[in-house]
Amino acid sequence: MPAWLNQLLPILLLLAAIAVVMRRLPKIDLGHSEEFKRRRLFNWFPLGLTYAFLYMGRYNFSANASALDAMQLVSKQEFGNIDGWGSTVYGVAFLLNGPLTDRWGGRATILLAAGGSALMNLLMGGAVRLAQDGQLGHDAAITAMTALFAGNMYFQSFGAVSIVKVNAPWFHVRERGMLGGVFGILISLGLYFAYDWSRFIAKHLPMAWVFYVPALLLLGFLVLDFFVIRDTPGQAGFQDFDTADASSGDTGERLGAIEVARRMFSQRVIWIIVAIEFCSGFLRNAVMKWYLIFADKTGLQGFVSTHWGVLLCIAGILGGVFAGFISDHVFESRRGPVASVLYAGLVIGAVIVLFTLSLPIAGWTVVFMSLCVIGVHGMLSGTASMDFGGKKNAGVATGIIDGFVYLGTAAQSFLYASILPSGDAAKDPGNWMPWPIAMLPVALIGFALATRVWNARPQRQAAAH
Repeated sequence: MPAWLNQLLPILLLLAAIAVVMRRLPKIDLGHSEEFKRRRLFNWFPLGLTYAFLYMGRYNFSANASALDAMQLVSKQEFGNIDGWGSTVYGVAFLLNGPLTDRWGGRATILLAAGGSALMNLLMGGAVRLAQDGQLGHDAAITAMTALFAGNMYFQSFGAVSIVKVNAPWFHVRERGMLGGVFGILISLGLYFAYDWSRFIAKHLPMAWVFYVPALLLLGFLVLDFFVIRDTPGQAGFQDFDTADASSGDTGERLGAIEVARRMFSQRVIWIIVAIEFCSGFLRNAVMKWYLIFADKTGLQGFVSTHWGVLLCIAGILGGVFAGFISDHVFESRRGPVASVLYAGLVIGAVIVLFTLSLPIAGWTVVFMSLCVIGVHGMLSGTASMDFGGKKNAGVATGIIDGFVYLGTAAQSFLYASILPSGDAAKDPGNWMPWPIAMLPVALIGFALATRVWNARPQRQAAAH
């Protein structure tokens, strides 16, 4: 059996098992016809795969950070700073991209995300090739990668906003828990593509192809999405329906972005959710972006680091499905209890890593932490943003919430770039203690905040007269 198929097989078997289980779960019957359900699947599935390949075109850089360091192209500190600036751009881009998505529609902006990210990845691949050939000096190469990665992250910031904006009119609030689970699955597949496919590409092709391949895949999905995706059921020939979210009953004109943001931040629950997601962004990337660098620098490589992409994918799939199931079937479509349960797991995980840093169990623990944080992210950025923003304002709502995720990511990038060991000091696992120490208080704060939104539900708007 080919090596790539041997790695992909566990994921395919897991997805097949999940599909069987989900088909046997009690159905939430909202009266949709079978024809509508088929067209909805045909709408969100290519949209979701586009999002997965956007992840590949985002995390391909961090997946190969150690290889780029070994080639003396990008050091650990330079990677942290490049990633920090890119994450900052992503985090503040919602000020523009959220309103644009509400105005233009998610279909238009997912096309923009795919096309823009494809272009930036092609240019990053070109910069790496020129640097390897000696045609671009080190300082110029770092400047180019910083600017191009920031540009990539700007276009990437349309991704989550677009997927939520398109899906909001197609799914009722009572259906969105499992949709949040699917959102987690798509993230997980994207991480698998980024961490395992791109590292496989780097071993067999010049490093530039780590960037070229996702660019070509995104261009292919740009064409597919153009012909397949529709923003609303009405545009696909079906009847639009009341989704029972925060836009329910609101028949007035679309509000401006500033007014939407003002109304959202007038709700205490939104302040808490964005604070939770800031913590989620810090923790998610503290685990996913730095574990491989830690394992490589300390020589503590093993099964987890070798199969990092597959394990992240499986953990994310399980986390997303678990979160979606308990949200819809245990907690009556509330998202706060799910976040609380998963954040408790993150606190426990951070404590275990703190005391087992040089042991194999630390690697398995960070995989478990990935399961928890991907589940939280799917529930809050992928689902709560629809609920509390409503289908009319899903772009601004998702942009605000997802923007704080990447401000958290930027915070950890700059922090770890400055406090983690370098050179010979990085070979000693004991010198990496600041890594889990920084995670623990963030996990505790996230857990405390999640318990504060245990009973939060979206409030419907009064109809305009």
